[in-house]
Amino acid sequence: MSAPLEIPVAILAGGLATRLRPITEKIPKSLVPIAGRPFLAHQLEMLYARGIRRAVLCIGYLGKMIQRDFGSEAFGVKLDYSFDGEKLLGTGGAIKRALPKLGAEFFILYGDSYLPIDYAPIAEFFHRSGKLGLMTVYRNEGKYDTSNVVFRDGEIMVYDKKVKLPEMRYIDYGLSLFKSSVFDAYAADQVFDLAEVMGRLVREKQLAGYEVRERFYEMGSPAGLAELESLLQSKSP
Repeated sequence: MSAPLEIPVAILAGGLATRLRPITEKIPKSLVPIAGRPFLAHQLEMLYARGIRRAVLCIGYLGKMIQRDFGSEAFGVKLDYSFDGEKLLGTGGAIKRALPKLGAEFFILYGDSYLPIDYAPIAEFFHRSGKLGLMTVYRNEGKYDTSNVVFRDGEIMVYDKKVKLPEMRYIDYGLSLFKSSVFDAYAADQVFDLAEVMGRLVREKQLAGYEVRERFYEMGSPAGLAELESLLQSKSP
């Protein structure tokens, strides 16, 4: 069990999860059952064990179901909710809307990511870097998903989810850290993607890169879901 961290985590859980249909036609991705429990239960339990004590769920599609099932606290993690509203705002727009609940700095985690790593050293590294944002990267070599980062000498040189370069050996691991001031440049109801924010910070040399050695797990695709199911089944008592 890790010592408690002051920094909250924003969980991006508002997407439509089209790759998991028909399962996600009636329930949001966070509630998809894995090893006998909703995925979010596993995610929060893992976050608590690693020191996270507060999470803000950025929700959209069928989000009220998540709030109904998990309430204001679950597995030792205090929960708050930020709704996208009438239109989907994109991953960046969802964070912009949640800022009043997140404070001066925060982790961001994708709603379908299961990342069993230590969060405290990442926060320490971020504070030492003096930069506005941090992306965790993993040397993927195209193995678990399409690599999208050029990471050299501890620096993120390129991050692009659309343009594929042969020197992209790393991938965005799925956990990032930001100072809230990064989002000052965007309007309140602007639709934008987190990838756009990260790309801008790379160009401004304001995105720290932290290499993670443990592989990531995700349940955003049928293959990822099956793999995570077998991992969590093996852990359940």
